[in-house]
Amino acid sequence: MPHTVNRMDYVGEFGGANPTASGFVVTTTEHVAGYEVLEAHGEVFGLTVRSRNMFSDIGSGFKSILGGELKGLTKALAASREEALTRMIDQAKTLGANGVVMMRFDVSDARDMGTEVCAYGTAVTVRKLS
Repeated sequence: MPHTVNRMDYVGEFGGANPTASGFVVTTTEHVAGYEVLEAHGEVFGLTVRSRNMFSDIGSGFKSILGGELKGLTKALAASREEALTRMIDQAKTLGANGVVMMRFDVSDARDMGTEVCAYGTAVTVRKLS
């Protein structure tokens, strides 16, 4: 069953790892301070594509003329990142991993119809050092 992800439960402010109560670790770095990597399971991905809302696009067009943050688009992108991260973690767990190292996000335009967000990294088994 998919779980809700709070990004800060997994990725530290400066790329450090924050293990959760479940012991699953996600980090943007190659090495996890206080842990050793026992096994690499391979690359994992979490992907989502969100379509654009016509009314949001119209509102964003007006906002871009005046300047300022496009809050609706910011909120949609944040939700997409959370979904991609959740899917990546779920895939890593199916491989028997309890962590992902070298995690990255990639965002691109999906044929002018929406936004593609991909979270990816290397699934690993880690052990906390004594």
